[in-house]
Amino acid sequence: MAIGITVFIIILFLLSVPLFATIGLSAILQFLRSGIDPTVVIVELNRIASAPTLLAIPLFTFTGYILAQSNAPKRLFNLADSIIGWLPGGIAIVSLAVCAIFTCLTGASGITIIAIGGLVYPILLKKGYPENFSLGLVTSSGSLGLLFPPSLPLIVYGIIARVSIDQLFIAGIVPGIILIILLSFYSIKFGTRGKKERTPFSIKNIYINLKNTIWELPIPVIIIGGIYGGFLTVVEASAFVAFYTFAVEFLITKELTVKKDLIPICRDTVQLVGGILIILGSSMGLTSFMIDAQIPQNLLNVIRTFITTKFTFLILLNIFLLIVGALLDIFSAIIIVVPLIVPIALSYGVNPLHLGIIFLTNLEIGYITPPVGLNLFISSFRFKKPIMYLYKTSIPFLVVMLIGLILITYIPELSLFLVNLFY
Repeated sequence: MAIGITVFIIILFLLSVPLFATIGLSAILQFLRSGIDPTVVIVELNRIASAPTLLAIPLFTFTGYILAQSNAPKRLFNLADSIIGWLPGGIAIVSLAVCAIFTCLTGASGITIIAIGGLVYPILLKKGYPENFSLGLVTSSGSLGLLFPPSLPLIVYGIIARVSIDQLFIAGIVPGIILIILLSFYSIKFGTRGKKERTPFSIKNIYINLKNTIWELPIPVIIIGGIYGGFLTVVEASAFVAFYTFAVEFLITKELTVKKDLIPICRDTVQLVGGILIILGSSMGLTSFMIDAQIPQNLLNVIRTFITTKFTFLILLNIFLLIVGALLDIFSAIIIVVPLIVPIALSYGVNPLHLGIIFLTNLEIGYITPPVGLNLFISSFRFKKPIMYLYKTSIPFLVVMLIGLILITYIPELSLFLVNLFY
């Protein structure tokens, strides 16, 4: 019976049945097979819908979409360019930073590549950077901000793994900065080759760009300062920043209008968040079954017969997660894999916060891992380039990010230093 259900579920996957329907049906069939009332799935759906932190997901997403639709990306790009554009590879570093900011706010790498990449890519070409480097930079930067608050994958991981979202937010800051620094070093090295146009350093330009971004600069202060200053919870911070961003872009700068822009922004927000929540809700029933059936414990017993050290476990975990990250979108991967991985990792002494950062770093890299990394196909579509060409351009950035992954994996203090400091 169990084998028959497994085969049936695989067939549904091959037939491209929506993931939430496949997961939900799998949970119902497994409970029926075990003689348990399948309404457990609805109970779990209600439980996850009642989670107070869940409200932060649509509010932060709404904020990110408003900023992406406005001229805020261009203003922030100009500010960063005026500050560090004079360095070798400065414009590339600016591109990394701006892409990271908008990925952490929207939670979706595709939006960053399509919206922000369309801004950054022609500027890189104009400054003298070759096409292959520019495409590789934009493609890899699309998922670069997923470790920074208020990243939606961090929130979803915290809900699934039942760890503090506040602590996850702060645990991802140093590892995220390390990835940007490593990619910046590569950009600087590349920027010293040949003649690349740089932006002259000018206090006047910095002042003008600071003045232009005066309304956007408080946003990270509200989120990080509000949460870690003890003034706001995650949900309160998300609500406040959503209202603030709406007021700035619709009422103060008036770059967006309620009649023209609000409905498309709300539609895109609902589509992204709705997809996350429906998969999240349907998966909790399957997670409940796996726990009741002691599947993680049985899987742990099997793994322990072959893997005896934490070091070896982390190597295999990284390989497994890189494959998962290349095959699934990040939210589906978190929802499906985390319930299985967390108890096993805990048995090897891996801190659950550190595990979360390892997990998301792998999935972040998986977006640019050939042959089916999602960012590669989005860039191919956005810039009308052959997918094989995108494979080639992404390889150097993939190698740099893998070096960062090794550091993040085997130096847990990088993830836990700030957590221990604040908590």
